[in-house]
Amino acid sequence: MPSRAGGCTLTAMSPQSTSGPAAGHRHGAGHGHGQNHGHGHGHHTEIDWDVLATHLESNGELQLPALRRTAEHLRTLFGSPQQVRRVLDVGSGPGVMTGVLAEAFPGAETVAVDGAPGLLTAALARAGRLGLGERVTARRVELHEALGAGAEGAREALGAADLVWSSKAVHHLGDQQGALDALAGVLRPGGVLAVAEGGLPMRFLPRDPQLGRPGLQSRIDAVQEEWFETMRAELPGSAAVLEDWPAMLGRAGLVDTGSTTALVDLPAPLGEAARAFLHGHLTRLRESMGEALHPEDLQALDVLVDPEAPQGILRRPDAFLLTAVTVHTGVRPAR
Repeated sequence: MPSRAGGCTLTAMSPQSTSGPAAGHRHGAGHGHGQNHGHGHGHHTEIDWDVLATHLESNGELQLPALRRTAEHLRTLFGSPQQVRRVLDVGSGPGVMTGVLAEAFPGAETVAVDGAPGLLTAALARAGRLGLGERVTARRVELHEALGAGAEGAREALGAADLVWSSKAVHHLGDQQGALDALAGVLRPGGVLAVAEGGLPMRFLPRDPQLGRPGLQSRIDAVQEEWFETMRAELPGSAAVLEDWPAMLGRAGLVDTGSTTALVDLPAPLGEAARAFLHGHLTRLRESMGEALHPEDLQALDVLVDPEAPQGILRRPDAFLLTAVTVHTGVRPAR
């Protein structure tokens, strides 16, 4: 049975065969990350990670209980946490998980890896505030270049590591299997690759929020899925793949593959931090994807982002935050 603590549930991890069911991807589930691809996707799919730094950090902080339990789970995959000497957070964003990993593996150097300078600056500043500055470093790397060069190129760009963590970054690379192959290639024998992909979309409103037709969030999901499909198709070297992440880790040469899911559950009534995060999320959604939504749904979004509206996300008493983050892991065989 799942254990309950700190507003999140972490299911027990069990090994999976590579013939298990594919993991469906939902964009937007999970905590923040960031990287700079060095190219644009067009009006609807362009992402400025530096601008999103505050939003990403707020998102990560709301999920800290789940992230800490995930890090504790990763500790159990090693015979002793002391054998972990170097940790990479690939696509680190503003460094929320970087800090969590540094706390979980106090004997290791933890490296925030990202392509956006502003996010690396935020990651180092966060580490300093947490008293982790001496053990946290940053490395600017364009992931599509480093991971596109295969295991040898990745090892040259990133260096060897005992634990590689990457959250919601691999799906921003055209060849996802190639990216996993490259990340697995930087692991020392016995090292662990942990990739957060998939999970469940965020929910924060009742099915019928009394704003136009019921099912607003389901329709927003459909627009986001279309955005994600366009983003993936426009990536250089984009390759379709069945997103069975444990199987993909197995093809990357890793063993003991498996998955675990952390539930982030903040019930109504929400506190100010969660409401502010959702308000920012909905505001960006309205600005970037509004023209793809039905006019009635646009009106509903306008009400939700209105800071004075009783039915707005900052004031309504029924707002909650529920999402699930799935982490897939594999181990590099010992020599």
